[in-house]
Amino acid sequence: MNRDRSLEELEDDRWPAPSADATRLAATTHALRRKPIGSLTVEDTRLLIKQNQGLHHLLPPALEVLRLDPMAEGHMYEGDLLAAVPTRSPDILSTSPELGCDLRLIVSDLSDPSDLPPDLEYEVKRILAL
Repeated sequence: MNRDRSLEELEDDRWPAPSADATRLAATTHALRRKPIGSLTVEDTRLLIKQNQGLHHLLPPALEVLRLDPMAEGHMYEGDLLAAVPTRSPDILSTSPELGCDLRLIVSDLSDPSDLPPDLEYEVKRILAL
């Protein structure tokens, strides 16, 4: 994958500018779709994944980050990227078995899931059950 390209370029889907009354989330999502994937931060990636944007393009680099630091965080809480990955379009993990396998390996390396925040503990248990 060429990380110098944006989601708009990779998907060949250029969105019009957001309307003047667009929410901050909508405006941010629009702007992030124009940013090269290689320059997205953990928070940018988390936000786009939570908005179901470019999952086929964003999940592989997100999993690279999680392999190095399963508790990587954006602006929400420790482990928020890990919590975001399986919660959106879970069918992508079944249609891309290597992504699901990578995700299960990452969470299986975590110490006791009961030491995690409750929401993240739930997601980790759900991932391991896939």
